[in-house]
Amino acid sequence: MTRAWGERARPARADGRLRLLADTGAAYNPHPVARANAKAERLAPDATLSVNRRATFDYEILERHEAGMVLTGSEVKSIRDGRISLTEAWAQVERGEVWLLGAHIAEYVLAHRRNHEPMRRRKLLMHRREIDKLAESVARGGLTLIPLRVYLKGRSIKVEIGLCRGKQEHDKRQKVREREDKREVERALRDRR
Repeated sequence: MTRAWGERARPARADGRLRLLADTGAAYNPHPVARANAKAERLAPDATLSVNRRATFDYEILERHEAGMVLTGSEVKSIRDGRISLTEAWAQVERGEVWLLGAHIAEYVLAHRRNHEPMRRRKLLMHRREIDKLAESVARGGLTLIPLRVYLKGRSIKVEIGLCRGKQEHDKRQKVREREDKREVERALRDRR
């Protein structure tokens, strides 16, 4: 099929609802539920929403565990917008349940009076055996539970919890020194070219 220059092609229907726009090559779907699903699909299925970079500097991570979070609707919206901070957060086992403390999830502007408390305690969902193992490890030897990152897994929001041991001051200095040496080597190689 040939067209004159500047002439627009009529959108063709591939199935009942999906239309392909000839000018852009993009799919357009007028169905509202499909538009909402398309918005959710724009974020990668395993998109990382927040990372606690301070945790890898301050702690030696021994184990990593995945946990779900009990959230309200305004918290979900705010987290999907990336308005969460894990820098001062930690997890704690109390009476057989794991709780996330110190995580700041900013209020969602459009929630009005149904908004959430930004610094509230949030329950983490894990298997009983995992919880018992973590509680034993924390109680036995100077370890702590630190949230490492918050990410999407399908349509769920998950948090990665690390069983961590605090680093000594000299370990932190050594890590900084190694990073600076690596930067200098890269800079020298780049300048050489």
